[in-house]
Amino acid sequence: MSDKQVEMSIVEHLGELRRRIIYILAVLLLGLVIGLVCANPIYKYLISVDSAKDFQLHAFAFWDGIGMYMKIAMVVALVLTIPFTAYQVWAFVSPGLREIERKAALRYVPYVFILFLLGIAFGYYVVFPMALGFTTTITKNMGLTETYGISQYFNFMFTLVVPIALLFELPLIVMFLTKLRILNPRRLRKMRKVSYFALVFIAVVITPPDFISDFLVTIPLLLLYEFSVYLSSVVYRKQLAADEAIEARYKQAEDPE
Repeated sequence: MSDKQVEMSIVEHLGELRRRIIYILAVLLLGLVIGLVCANPIYKYLISVDSAKDFQLHAFAFWDGIGMYMKIAMVVALVLTIPFTAYQVWAFVSPGLREIERKAALRYVPYVFILFLLGIAFGYYVVFPMALGFTTTITKNMGLTETYGISQYFNFMFTLVVPIALLFELPLIVMFLTKLRILNPRRLRKMRKVSYFALVFIAVVITPPDFISDFLVTIPLLLLYEFSVYLSSVVYRKQLAADEAIEARYKQAEDPE
């Protein structure tokens, strides 16, 4: 292959990557528009649930209301964009994969959306009320008057919920990499100490600066890792069984007697 042919191949590859990125940005923009349309009913729901009823939220800046709407719109856009992004990544790398790898990758795309929604639900209905209850209890015990701005309330919420939703993709990523034989349960168990340290570090970074928030995020992450190891072992056992079946067929073909 000549240098010109290689250069054309690289140019075409970069052009394909640019096209995929443009598609993703277009869907993200569309998601933002849809999110802005849905922002008001979503906001009314978020302030009507039990965890928000005890608070009278205030606007401390002229842009607080608009900023809150934009945050809600961004979450809606992420929900719509993440599965589409996963498909675009698959479409970009699939020409370099084997047929079995392409099918394995495509099979996981719908679960990206499902796990993200589960992560949002877990973060909002489990972690967020516990963190909110703990922080407000400490505030009351200190004799402080609670006066919360709408921006602080929703920043606290989204800082907890969105990272948890993204980290809920961990089991899917581990299963996919196991399917491609990049990871296996033995390697994951050997990496457990390092992985635990990394997950604790991530939990501390993405959560508000208080111990209870760190703790409430760290525990689910560690459980997610162990669940990922279990799923990896399930996939790995199936791979070993399939390899043994193929080897048995070869032996039978070589020695029909």
